[in-house]
Amino acid sequence: MTGRTATTRHFRERWRMTVEARALVLISACMLAFGFATLYSASAIVAMQEYMGSAYFLQRQLQGAALGIVVFAIAAKWDAERWSRVAWPLMILTMFLMLLTVLPFTEGIAPRIHGSRRFLVGGSLQPSELAKLSVIVWTSMLVVKKGDGGLRRLSRGLMPFIVVVGSLGILALLEPDLSATMMFFLVMSVILFSAGARIGHFVFLAVAGIPLLWGQMQRLQYTLLRMASFLDPGFTQENLNYQLKQSLIAVGSGGAFGLGFGQGRQQYGFLPFAYNDFIGSNIGEEWGFVGLATLVVAWAAWGWLGFRISKQARTPFQKYVGVGLTFTMLVTAYLHIGVVIGLLPTTGLTLPFVSFGRSNLILSMLMTGILANIGSIRERVYHDGATDPLERVAA
Repeated sequence: MTGRTATTRHFRERWRMTVEARALVLISACMLAFGFATLYSASAIVAMQEYMGSAYFLQRQLQGAALGIVVFAIAAKWDAERWSRVAWPLMILTMFLMLLTVLPFTEGIAPRIHGSRRFLVGGSLQPSELAKLSVIVWTSMLVVKKGDGGLRRLSRGLMPFIVVVGSLGILALLEPDLSATMMFFLVMSVILFSAGARIGHFVFLAVAGIPLLWGQMQRLQYTLLRMASFLDPGFTQENLNYQLKQSLIAVGSGGAFGLGFGQGRQQYGFLPFAYNDFIGSNIGEEWGFVGLATLVVAWAAWGWLGFRISKQARTPFQKYVGVGLTFTMLVTAYLHIGVVIGLLPTTGLTLPFVSFGRSNLILSMLMTGILANIGSIRERVYHDGATDPLERVAA
């Protein structure tokens, strides 16, 4: 009887990104670099008017990006399937942090900024940003746990989702942040729909939710005023359409190719929050129609790659997480662009990778890292000294 001795070789495991994942990371890196330049142009004058250095906002954004790169690297190398194990702890932590923003005795750590309490630690942490990831991970986990048949019934199927995500939405309304509440339910609905939930249930819930939504809009009168200023350009109460008018002036003055980098006029104080909620206006003014169109195409490519990665995911949980992450990033970006060009009412949503805001930037890089891992393949790299499992000993 003949045989051969197995060669002993050591091995290590690594994640190898697919072409889609590499392309997604490349587009994200390009938008991040473009965002630094745009942020500096949009914020330099404002920073100097506040007696700070011209690079004040850029430096703070770079700090967030440094942490975001670390978060991205960890997420890209951490098996995305493990997020299902931390779904409940992540959701509980998010609810606790959002509760801190609304309690009356926590104003010391949750100051009121521009009429709302959405931040902790002096404006460094925005729990509603973390809540987006919590909704995605938790909803995907429970969808897989319930299985295909578990979503067909309204009471036992969808009610747990409504109760938990609804609790987050109520906390966001108390801040108040109606946009965040609507985003939570929209992302949850997209994941449930992709998992096979019945369309009739969504129609029923949408109809039942209209009175509640209208009641909240009446309570938060600024939302009704924003809608009025959007539907009626001549509406001037409290100058609520001032931002929109200045944004349209900026985009219109940019023409086809823009005024040139750093040549915009709106950042001289005419357009409030030109470095944040309306940074797309700066892009339209300095880079013109070509710049905004390029941004739209870049996000379309990002979304296509994200959904393609989700379709090829290793497990159902990762597929649903990928759909939720891609949808959240894509909708946020297009809502921002729609607002600055006057197609949508003012929502206060930032442009991922570009707008100033460290919480949003870190979350965007974390989401990209998770998608990169979903779009990666685990492989073994062998070295001399360990056993290859494919090598057999012939007897």
